[in-house]
Amino acid sequence: MKICIPTATDEGLGAQVFGHFGSAPYFTIVDVESGEIRMVNNSNAHHSHGMCHPLGALSGLSIDAVICQGMGARAVQKLNEAGIRAFQAQGQTVAELIDRCKAEELSEITPAGACTQHGCH
Repeated sequence: MKICIPTATDEGLGAQVFGHFGSAPYFTIVDVESGEIRMVNNSNAHHSHGMCHPLGALSGLSIDAVICQGMGARAVQKLNEAGIRAFQAQGQTVAELIDRCKAEELSEITPAGACTQHGCH
């Protein structure tokens, strides 16, 4: 399973989770089975609310899930349409989130439970 985590830095497992999916400076991609880590620069990090297109930066990476602190309903819907699930982050670093993912301790984000504005969490 490949997981995408929006992060503030490109420090791999030690990277701090960023507050909102589309505004993250980086996406840390982790293959949970192999442990492989890949960093992706989010060239669309600066945008107006509701205008982000993070799937463009992730295209071709075969992501299965996104784990983040917050995301808007449109982003959740677009991810789900692409076969990608979204989960609520419970931890501060990529390593913590991967551990919680492996233990199946993360709650899924639905369009109904998504953020309505930046700073919602």
